Amino acid sequence: MFLVCGEALFDFFCEPDRFSQTSRLGYQAVAGGSPFNVAIGLSRLGVESALLAGLSTDYLGQRLAHMLDEEGVRSDFVQHVEAPTTLAMVAVGADGSPQYSFRGEGCADRQLLPSQLPTLGEQVRGLHVGSFSLVVEPIASTLLELVRRESGRRLISLDPNVRLNPAPDIDLWRRRIAEFAGHAHLIKVSDEDLHLLYPGQDSAAIAQGWLSQQCQLVFITRGREGAQVFSRQHGSWSVPAREVATADTVGAGDTFQAALITWLTEQGLDSTEGLGQLTAAQLDAMLNFAVRAAALTCSKVGPDLPYRHQLA
Repeated sequence: MFLVCGEALFDFFCEPDRFSQTSRLGYQAVAGGSPFNVAIGLSRLGVESALLAGLSTDYLGQRLAHMLDEEGVRSDFVQHVEAPTTLAMVAVGADGSPQYSFRGEGCADRQLLPSQLPTLGEQVRGLHVGSFSLVVEPIASTLLELVRRESGRRLISLDPNVRLNPAPDIDLWRRRIAEFAGHAHLIKVSDEDLHLLYPGQDSAAIAQGWLSQQCQLVFITRGREGAQVFSRQHGSWSVPAREVATADTVGAGDTFQAALITWLTEQGLDSTEGLGQLTAAQLDAMLNFAVRAAALTCSKVGPDLPYRHQLA
């Protein structure tokens, strides 16, 4: 089982053309949050997953809990909190890329405390952390304590997934990501995130810096230009993106992340020892599997992550 840690919220997608002759805007509400998506993505791909998160007791929080149950994501580690559900207002640009505006101060997904951290059994093979739960308090300090405690015991994966609306201090993001990266074994990051975090710096140098610590694999996603892997053992190479009719890119990065973990799990390599056993050919197959999965998500509207049979 993989334990995914972080926020769960509702994305409100703007539908500006629906009321084009009036002053009103139409919205479609879709459950989301990067960790929430990754947990569901893993379950759809056949990997047992659980979510460590604070969920509101309000109507939207109840809907999130119901969705997790419907998708087969275990709720053993969910904390129910009497605070509102975070809302993310999303407008999709002409190129399919989303623009976010968050309403999250004091909301349930931020309220996870160190005292609520569970003891993890052997069934938990690894942890995944990412997105704005890395920087907003108190959950940021809680998750950092968790990865510090567990990084010597099980696989840790990290996706910065930078969102400046809920936390606009880029220096805080840099500090926090550096702390989490020091405990991660696998890091996936988009080129957009790298440009935000380290403008003007060479992405290869950043990846090599992470590999000089505990990290063994770094994946950089580059949208229409495909993706790149950096391996401590096997060097670096890229693969092209799959040609699809793009509806939007919402959830593509979360799909890529879930696919990486799924491939490792299916090969019995979802451990720190397993990462060290990967051959270059296996790593290339893993990278292509994740690219193919992300392309499927791009072909659909919203974070509609694929099922395993769609990647057969």
